[in-house]
Amino acid sequence: MTVIDASSADVLAFLPQRPSVVERGDIPRRRFRTIWISDVHLGTRGCNADMLIDFLDHVDSEQLYLVGDMIDGWRLKKKFYWPAAHNDVVWRLMKRAKRGTRVTYIPGNHDEVFRQFAGLDFGGVRIRRKAIHTTADGRRLLVLHGDEFDAITLAHRWLSKIGDSAYTALMVLNRWVNAARRRLGMPYWSLSKHAKAKVKNAVAFISRFEEVVAHAAGSRGVDGVVCGHIHTAEIRDINGVAYYNDGDWVEGCTALVEHFDGRMELLLWGDEIAARVAADRAAQRAGSIAA
Repeated sequence: MTVIDASSADVLAFLPQRPSVVERGDIPRRRFRTIWISDVHLGTRGCNADMLIDFLDHVDSEQLYLVGDMIDGWRLKKKFYWPAAHNDVVWRLMKRAKRGTRVTYIPGNHDEVFRQFAGLDFGGVRIRRKAIHTTADGRRLLVLHGDEFDAITLAHRWLSKIGDSAYTALMVLNRWVNAARRRLGMPYWSLSKHAKAKVKNAVAFISRFEEVVAHAAGSRGVDGVVCGHIHTAEIRDINGVAYYNDGDWVEGCTALVEHFDGRMELLLWGDEIAARVAADRAAQRAGSIAA
């Protein structure tokens, strides 16, 4: 385990060791033109690093955007936590850049220490505050983390940190629930995602956030926007502006992908794993019957 000081810019000197879990090379990879992921929150117990590793070992792309909150500096300042799986995620991302994938990292509010390095390249990874992505079908998309449009984060930082603590407690409960589901042979399920969908104020906040971000993108003359921040994956049209949120790898475990014809799609990786497991079980049953 490599120790990093999350409160210092020296975090940029962190270089991942060789992975504890070797990268899968025995499986076919689904190829996309572009992949967007965000809100991984490495350095926290809520991070679903194992699922992200599985994702990275099953997909590939020409371009990869890391849309903020990849590392949770807020949490690391309070208590250091960096298991081998988190190191494995960083190793895979750096390896992808070395293999020729165009990797762009747009820091968020939880990894804002990296924002001072915007404009620089680090280990083949371009660090930017925002970016413009042109899709295969010619649309221009503004890519940013999204905290710029979160009034709570901007105006009441102390309140956002209280909310962060409550969210962390919910993530602990989420881990317990899913540990029990795994023992029962049940697929991954996000407790916090279910809670947000049921709470009226959360639904209203998410809707308002999406509208504000889309309006800001439209005013800048682009065709759409890709962001993260609120941990709610979404594809929708808002007054003629395409709004895309790639979700997170704490609760939803989602990624946004662009196909080679410009078509956009959200991948819900928990569902992908469940389908794969079901197919494997079906094949095993068919093999047993045939034998």
